[in-house]
Amino acid sequence: MIDWARVTELRDEIGDEDFAEVVDLFLDEVGEGVERLRPSLDAGALESELHFLKGSALNLGFMDFSKLCEAGEKSAAAGQTEGIDLGAICDSFAKSKSTFEAELRKRLAA
Repeated sequence: MIDWARVTELRDEIGDEDFAEVVDLFLDEVGEGVERLRPSLDAGALESELHFLKGSALNLGFMDFSKLCEAGEKSAAAGQTEGIDLGAICDSFAKSKSTFEAELRKRLAA
């Protein structure tokens, strides 16, 4: 679900203080992006939103979530929005976020 090697790599690259800021920003912005996902979005808007979410997810190691966003992005690019399971994408983010926050607390406490 979470690529912890990517998380560690990012933290090492930018330092602990900046990492905390990046995590907060990521969770806020992606949470807002997930909230914008609606079946009523046209294919272009949905493709753009899913592209943003995919890229953000990859940066912080949310692998399952990023894969769902990528699949949805490709479907939207082909104009096939009715097959995109937005509920699964939203659920994946919620589960990934919960797992990430719980595990991150453990890792930082160690």
